[in-house]
Parts: sequence; structure tokens; C-alpha cells
Amino acid sequence: MQLQVVEARNPDEFDRAFSDMTRARAGGLIVLPTPMFYRERKRLVDLAAKNRLPAVFPYREFVDAGGLMAYGPNLADLSRRAATYVDKILKGANPGDLPVEQPTKFELVINLKTAKALGLTIPQLLLGRANEVIQ
Repeated sequence: MQLQVVEARNPDEFDRAFSDMTRARAGGLIVLPTPMFYRERKRLVDLAAKNRLPAVFPYREFVDAGGLMAYGPNLADLSRRAATYVDKILKGANPGDLPVEQPTKFELVINLKTAKALGLTIPQLLLGRANEVIQ
């Protein structure tokens, strides 16, 4: 397996990035967590499908939009945790005194409809570890 880094710093670069991956005969795609990629998740999911690239995304919302698979922190849980920080600050806590927290709730979500469209069979062991399997 060989890692190939393909950058897309804005949505205008997506078509070129996918063209580069196709030309390089990429066997899959890992999308990193960035606000821009999150905003453009539907387009990224559609481009991955169009180019028949199995893709792993950072958040379940990509899978809800039709992506193959996501593994990452649960954004709703992160938002709840952020709300507790806001509450503490509004009650007078110094933000610099609050501890930095890492996400604690991660989820694996798999979309079997997308897997079938790509001609992939997801191993039963992986399906058994998933928090959610979308039919």
C-alpha cells in the first residue's frame, strides 16, 4: 500500500483532486476533518461515488449523506461538552483554568447501500464493531 497525499484547499480544487486520485489509480480515500470538508460533505460523498472510490470520513454526517464509512468523534457529544464549558465561563470561571478535554465518544458508522454500489463486501467482524449500520 502506498500513501498519496492529495490536497484540496478550497472546493474549486475538488475536481482536480479527484482527477489526480483517479489518474494515480487510488484504491481508497481518507478525508481529514476540516470545517471546509464538513461543509462540502455532500459534494465529497458524490465525487467519491462518481469516481468509485471507497472513502472513510471523519464524521457520521458524511455517511448520512451517502458516504461509505465514518470513524470519528460524535459531534453532538462534543457540542454538549462545549456547552458545559460555556456554562462554567458564564458563571465566572477563567477559561485559562479549564482543562483541555479530548473527545470521549467515538463512533463507527457504515453504509451498506454505498458498499453495495461500490461492489464491496464489508467483513462481518467490522459490521459487528460498528455503532450503526445503515441499510
